[in-house]
Amino acid sequence: MPKLGMEPKRRADVINATLTCISIHGIDGMTLDKVAEYADCSKGVVTYYFKNKDNLTIEAFKSFMAYYGLKIESEIEHTMNAVEMMDVTLNHILPTYSDDSGKRINVSQLDGIDKMFIPHEDQAKLFLQFFSKAVLDRNLQEVVSKSYLADLQGIAKIFDYGKMTGHMRVEDSQSAAYGLLAMVIGLSFFRVANIPPINGEDNRYICDDYVRRFTDGR
Repeated sequence: MPKLGMEPKRRADVINATLTCISIHGIDGMTLDKVAEYADCSKGVVTYYFKNKDNLTIEAFKSFMAYYGLKIESEIEHTMNAVEMMDVTLNHILPTYSDDSGKRINVSQLDGIDKMFIPHEDQAKLFLQFFSKAVLDRNLQEVVSKSYLADLQGIAKIFDYGKMTGHMRVEDSQSAAYGLLAMVIGLSFFRVANIPPINGEDNRYICDDYVRRFTDGR
C-alpha cells in the first residue's frame, strides 16, 4: 500500500508510466510488471489503484483523451475571437510537427496544466494503439464516444461564437464541427500511416483550409 499522502502522485506516475509503456511496447506488450518498472514502484502499487491490465488501459486512455481538452481550455481566453480560439484548438488536436523527442509523457495536473505534455511521436503511437483496440473493445469505444461528443460540443460553440460576432460565416455549427473533427481524426491516421499529401506538406494545412472557408481568410 502506498505511503499516506503519496496517493495522487503515485496514481499519476502509474498512468504516465502506462502511456509510456504502451507507446514503446504497444497495448499487447504492456504488462503490469513493465508499468511498475517505468513508474519506479512495485506491481502491488499498480494493482492497488487499477486492479488489472484492462482497468489500467481504460484509465490511461481516459487520461490520454482528456489531455487535449485540458490543454485547450487552459489556453483559450475570453478576450480571443473565434478564429483565435479555433487556432488554439487545432494546435492541440492536430499540432504541426516539431522535434520534442527529449521530453517525457506527463498527463497529470498535479504540477499544473502547463507542465502536461505528450511528445508528438508518442501522441501518434498512442493514437494508433488505442483506436485500433477500440474497434473491438466496447469499453474503449465508450471512452472515445464520450470524449468526442464533448469535443464536438466545444468546437460547435466556437463556430456559434464566430457566427454571433461576425468572424465566421457558418449555417450549421454542429455539422461544421462534425466535419472538422472527422477531418482531424482522418488526418491523424494518415500521419501515423505516413501518408503525406501529394505536395509533401504537413497535412495540417487541409484543416486550416477547411476553417478558412468559414472565416473569409481572416
